[in-house]
Amino acid sequence: MEELLKVLEDVTDEVDFTKEEHLIDDGLLTSFDILQIISALDDAYGISIPASEIVPKNFNSAKAMLALVNRLQQEG
Repeated sequence: MEELLKVLEDVTDEVDFTKEEHLIDDGLLTSFDILQIISALDDAYGISIPASEIVPKNFNSAKAMLALVNRLQQEG
């Protein structure tokens, strides 16, 4: 989780990824932030996030993003 938080904070340090659970639903991330996060996750974890996985439930919290990364790594 610490590695993921570092990746996320490199994208934007204006959001507290350790506490927020509704990043998308509450409008805390812009569409540009989300694109940057997807790119950063792809690079950091050697995964490719398909368009079908780019849905709010996968990006509403750091915990959800970590679950997505872990699942894609296992499928990879």
